[in-house]
Amino acid sequence: MLSTGIQSVHFVGICGTAMASAAVAMKERGFDVTGSDENVYPPMSTFLEERGIAIATGYRAGNLAHQPDLVVIGNAISRGNEEAEAVLERRLRYCALSELLKEFFIRGKRSLVVAGTHGKTTTTSLLAWVFEHNGLNPSFLIGGIPTNLCQGARFTDSEWFIVEGDEYDTAFFDKRSKFVHYLPEVVILNNLEFDHADIFDDLAAIQKSFSHLIRIVPRNGLLLVNGDEANIAPLLSGAPCPVQRFGLGEGNEARATGLRLAGDESGFELAGERYTVPLCGELNVRNALAVAACARHCGISPAAIQSAFSTFKGIRRRMDVRGEAGGVTVIDDFGHHPTAISETLRALRVKYGDRRLWAVFEPRSNTTRRNVFQGRLAESFVEADCVVVAEVARLEQLPAEERLDPARLMSDLRSAGKVAHYLADADVIVGQIMAERRAGDVVCVFSNGGFGGIHDKLLNALAAEPSRS
Repeated sequence: MLSTGIQSVHFVGICGTAMASAAVAMKERGFDVTGSDENVYPPMSTFLEERGIAIATGYRAGNLAHQPDLVVIGNAISRGNEEAEAVLERRLRYCALSELLKEFFIRGKRSLVVAGTHGKTTTTSLLAWVFEHNGLNPSFLIGGIPTNLCQGARFTDSEWFIVEGDEYDTAFFDKRSKFVHYLPEVVILNNLEFDHADIFDDLAAIQKSFSHLIRIVPRNGLLLVNGDEANIAPLLSGAPCPVQRFGLGEGNEARATGLRLAGDESGFELAGERYTVPLCGELNVRNALAVAACARHCGISPAAIQSAFSTFKGIRRRMDVRGEAGGVTVIDDFGHHPTAISETLRALRVKYGDRRLWAVFEPRSNTTRRNVFQGRLAESFVEADCVVVAEVARLEQLPAEERLDPARLMSDLRSAGKVAHYLADADVIVGQIMAERRAGDVVCVFSNGGFGGIHDKLLNALAAEPSRS
């Protein structure tokens, strides 16, 4: 067991949000904690330093001179990293963050794992808020920042641990998905599509990984699955645990009826109870439906669930309105998969009606830089009036036959009647939007990175110039 004989713990890649939170939690439990990272800057560096954790800048073998009892190696660390190589050469005890969480924070608790290709962060955030709002003080680990909770990770003495179950691999030495480490009592499986083309060869490979998660749900647990998702259905035959399907279609045990999509609020009925949630779009109805089904299973009453829903304030970078200036609304969204983009734009169309809708997309994920979604990517922008695509990140690092073809993407978009531009960077994109903008426009920026600070640049430019009719 990892917990045997451990007094000092060193984190390689400590400035990641989850790594930093775990490091602080370990220190609070009495362990001697140190760490290193290549990029040491606020807010995480300040968060760690204020709690007395020393951070070494850069990865060096010398950072391990004190011979820590355990080294936690971050997911972004690969072979060739000097510090990781030193850990292997010196035969130090090491693990991934997922393993640390399993042994020190999850074991013995009631673990609720939210998995799937899309909607994990929103669903996990909403589920954690239902438990928090109702006084259950859960531990949680979320790949985003819920506005209500003000942080993406917290470790408490509660019996509940709510975690976003990422299918990405655990570490360079463990190519299993992270979620296999989370000791689930309940798994929510929202949907399943091909993604992460850098580590999965095809849809079947992803299905196999999710089947591993299903195999570890206990007989006294529950597998909550999207019953409308065809790619999940083959995984359910012979499932070793109770299964409950949720969704909008016939045949789902937890079926939403009386669907209402209007503006900033969505509503549905489940088992005779009416729920409303201050989130727009059908995708968020499904997310809230999964949360309601899970919370009811865990003993939370419909009224208590609705009380939490009513006070939920959303998540940063998920249809997150960054501001309005010059009559133009600027929205930030993490979407980087065609389905996520499509569903977000559908929701925004419901919310904003006939207002002109811009989609500004930065293809920087390991999947969208490739041509695996060449055709689908153009189709995902169907609800947008204007589409701007930034220069594909690190395109030269991919074999020519695997690269996304921007010229073809532009041609497909224009053939579909869209105003479409392929532009170099954030500054050029801001200039193009400023030249074509109209009062009432809605600009949704899709990126899983910083995108050159485009949101603030656009808002500042809009504030500096009069609006156009």
